[in-house]
Amino acid sequence: MTKIASIECFRLPLRWLFVKITDASARTGWGKASLESHTEAVEGMLDELRLRLVGLVDADDIEHICAAAGIDIALWDLKARKLGVPVYELLGGRVRERVRAYAWVGGDRPGEVEGQA
Repeated sequence: MTKIASIECFRLPLRWLFVKITDASARTGWGKASLESHTEAVEGMLDELRLRLVGLVDADDIEHICAAAGIDIALWDLKARKLGVPVYELLGGRVRERVRAYAWVGGDRPGEVEGQA
């Protein structure tokens, strides 16, 4: 059993919030916990969860921790790194060879997009 040692939040422009969880063995996992342009609200919720999880909960008990997606994904990432496997292996294995994706430059207005390009 390895307890959650810390939960840190990292706010990035324009509207993203990332969560870093560190366990008592100094292993880390990362998750994204954004809610379109409401990073402060999500960060407040994560502050509350931090009080309930840090030092009290085993980082491997993911299925028993009802938490926000950012914490959930960070815990899966932490466990995957601990076991030396990709996260998808813990979630049932690979289901496809390729995934279509797109890149978003950023910004809500043409001038902002141009500036980010």
